Amino acid sequence: MNVQQHAQEIHEQFSDRLDITVEDVQERLKTLVNEYKVPADEARRSVISRYLEEAGMDRDQLGGGSGGGNETVLASEIDRDEQWVDLRVKVAQLWDPNSESISQVGLLGDESGTVKFVSFATSELPELEEGKSYSLQNVVTDEYQGRYSVKLNRTTTITELDEEIEVGDDSTEVEGALVDIQSGSGLIKRCPEEGCTRVLQNGRCNEHGEVDGEFDLRIKGVLDDGEEVHEVIFNEESTEELTGITLAEAKEMAMDALDTTVVADEMRTKVLGQYYRVSGPTLGRYVLANDIERLGAPDTEQMLIKARSQ
Repeated sequence: MNVQQHAQEIHEQFSDRLDITVEDVQERLKTLVNEYKVPADEARRSVISRYLEEAGMDRDQLGGGSGGGNETVLASEIDRDEQWVDLRVKVAQLWDPNSESISQVGLLGDESGTVKFVSFATSELPELEEGKSYSLQNVVTDEYQGRYSVKLNRTTTITELDEEIEVGDDSTEVEGALVDIQSGSGLIKRCPEEGCTRVLQNGRCNEHGEVDGEFDLRIKGVLDDGEEVHEVIFNEESTEELTGITLAEAKEMAMDALDTTVVADEMRTKVLGQYYRVSGPTLGRYVLANDIERLGAPDTEQMLIKARSQ
């Protein structure tokens, strides 16, 4: 979606609350994109946050736009945050919420796999029942540690389905040499606001502005099996398993050096060039590393024999 399309969408969402034109919105977006080199999606989030503040609105009052008509997507097709979508899913599992502000949390599934969902108490929605299938209209996507989820909000419409939705398996297994650790890896900070887990950029959350972030560990890595590459995300637990560096140790390293980048540099020395087998769900272009196995270097002679036979 380009800047003009973003501007039209945002204007639809706020035109009944604020005296703004499409041109006003477009100008704000262009300033962020062209002058400050902010990616279009991030610029969109920043402008929406500004208008929410001006209108005195909560984000879950926003909805997907006055025109409606969200795209109905599969769980596996969710690949970015703050996307308004419709789903046809089965409640695969419910968990006990860890906060009084959360009404329900669990897994929704369809033939493509599963996605986590959260329903907040303030939304006052009917409760979903485990094992039943629903049409969910106007839910918003979110992202945490590379894994996407959906949030039900006060504009969400819940309709129980007569049919039963089959839940598929979205896990995959990849292996190869870890050849790259991408930017945004190592010791990072996330927004501490409830329901928000965005990685901070220069101390700022795209939605909540300047905040005191909470430290976390993450590796965005690339595995190369000799034929193709696979992008993999390791969350805090799997990053500690992979590198042997705990969150506490990473914070101490950064404090000693007065620089958080030393953590990613140290991780590179420990894992680059090593061979791993990783399994977990596929989320957009990434595999989320739920299980990790360290492998020995492949037999070069066997690899040559295999290559010649192809």
